[in-house]
Amino acid sequence: MLSSSVRHFTDPDQYALAIRAVEAEITVAERGDFTAVLTRIDLHRLWMQHLDERRPRLAHAALTKGRAIFSILGQTDPDLIVSGKAVPPHSIVCHGIGEDYYQRLSGPTCQYAMSLPVADMAAAAASIAGYDLALSGRETRVIVPHPQALAKLRRLHVAAARLAEGTPELIANPEAARGLEQTLISALFGCLETGDATEESTARRRHDAIMRRFYRALEEDPDRALYLPELCAAIGVPERTLHACCQEHLGMGPKRYLLLRRLHLARRALSRVEPGTTSVTEIATQFGFWHLGRFAGAYRELFGEPPSVTLHHPPA
Repeated sequence: MLSSSVRHFTDPDQYALAIRAVEAEITVAERGDFTAVLTRIDLHRLWMQHLDERRPRLAHAALTKGRAIFSILGQTDPDLIVSGKAVPPHSIVCHGIGEDYYQRLSGPTCQYAMSLPVADMAAAAASIAGYDLALSGRETRVIVPHPQALAKLRRLHVAAARLAEGTPELIANPEAARGLEQTLISALFGCLETGDATEESTARRRHDAIMRRFYRALEEDPDRALYLPELCAAIGVPERTLHACCQEHLGMGPKRYLLLRRLHLARRALSRVEPGTTSVTEIATQFGFWHLGRFAGAYRELFGEPPSVTLHHPPA
């Protein structure tokens, strides 16, 4: 169905739920107001998204299995790490089918994304580029296209985003949508054909597998605090190995990440309960914070307000 929308967010959880073709969990790691604008455009078979974020953050993403998904970096993006790999400027991330991975951003970003059903992507490769495209792998590839090819693809994304914001009725026109879709697919293959791909190492693939087990262990108890000893036991790796993997993928050790996770779990709980039905102390201890003064200090440092304010005035 042809459609488009432009939405503004101040809550990272609501923003994560709105991103198409992915189940995302966003963890804000530094103090400051979270803001994001998400532009979504659904053409006949092609889905497009324009993601504009104003805050450093971590994210875990599990991609829809039936689609080939590509992320195109903006012209002035900060350092981006995907699955422990630094993504060079002016590049395209070709995600594995059904892949799950960690991503971290060091600052504000403006990214573009596009996806096609796997069968449509393979058919386009045969008809446009004249080759069979293997789309069964789960590993990320990073392509550095020719600058002119990438500039053309970016211009098309910007133009489409402006249509979605200013004249969405044009995107709802079937013929106009078909023309935009075909032009974008052609521009994408113009980038893929001219690009150089990075190679995966055996050690990196092993670290990727460990981080997938790390997230699965967290996902089994999404609303429960987890601690390092039990997590290492569940994953089956020693602490030093997990520390190395987390530093590579998350930019921090597992202890720090688990602390941030517990703070975010506490914030969600505080914002969802009816005032008067529980206390800050009950929620803090539920998520493993036994020193309430330290909890309040860490909470305020990350979210910019004391936990009692969140409890009585939950975020909109």
